[in-house]
Amino acid sequence: MIDLYTWTTPNGRKVSIMLEETGLPYRVHAINLREGQQHTEHFRAINPNQRIPAIVDHDLPDGALTIFESGAILIYLAEKTGRFLPTEVRTRSRAIQWLMFQMSGIGPMLGQANHFATQAPEPIPYATKRYFDESLRLLSVLDHRLADHDFLAGDYSIADIATYPWVVGAWPLFKSLPVEQCGPMENVAGWLERVGDRPAVQRGMKVPAQ
Repeated sequence: MIDLYTWTTPNGRKVSIMLEETGLPYRVHAINLREGQQHTEHFRAINPNQRIPAIVDHDLPDGALTIFESGAILIYLAEKTGRFLPTEVRTRSRAIQWLMFQMSGIGPMLGQANHFATQAPEPIPYATKRYFDESLRLLSVLDHRLADHDFLAGDYSIADIATYPWVVGAWPLFKSLPVEQCGPMENVAGWLERVGDRPAVQRGMKVPAQ
């Protein structure tokens, strides 16, 4: 059994989608970020960085294994199950590259763009423009890649699982921009539909239940 410590954020939903896709049995522990539950001593012992998600895998013969950082968790679960991360060196490298693209770019930039657009206590035009411009650039990279690929690494993989929750959450914000600013991004739209149609993705996006 795997214990999943998570909340209703894109990073948390990466892991719940992966668990649903692989069919591994898991228990959900909702860590309410609004109430500061990530700062408890109990959770600090699981993740010293006090961020979700984290997992504890109790199925190992030599004792439980705790893993934090969503990308590390996805790689671990892929290797545990032999799914969604190719073993052939070139295709594996491609999947990990696009996973890192999400970890280093899509997540941080879209997160900051959303913060300054919708949550900042006062408008900061420079910051808003900086993060929106970089987010649009990254989305255009995705759109170019998806012009001749159904999924980011070729076949459906942890790269798609990691990227989908971030892009689908930010999609309404960016699609509200004038088309001359953001472009049609039709390839991203098609990819969102393909990934979002997967039953495991639909289930994983509802974890934890609210």
